[in-house]
Amino acid sequence: MELVEDLYQCTKDFPKEEIYSLTSQIRRSVVSIPSNIAEGAARNSKKEFIQFLHIALGSTSELETQLIISGRLGYLKETSGHLNKLDEIKKMLLGLLSFVKKNK
Repeated sequence: MELVEDLYQCTKDFPKEEIYSLTSQIRRSVVSIPSNIAEGAARNSKKEFIQFLHIALGSTSELETQLIISGRLGYLKETSGHLNKLDEIKKMLLGLLSFVKKNK
């Protein structure tokens, strides 16, 4: 949730012509991570939970690419902090996936 807040703040400063492209994609990707975790946790089976965790993991990879592009285009001055937070989230998701799979 912290990363969602951070990236919403950062993307406010993106060029206006990016509002319907990169800005929107970043916001959708970052919101997708906790949303899919929550939706999967509310499902009736561990199999569905695992599926939603994989979707959340896919969103982290999508977001990583978008952050790198934003940095290369000069829209984000500091990408390493966001990428480090995202890496932590990926590790936590992989740990959760491993735990859920073991305890099916």
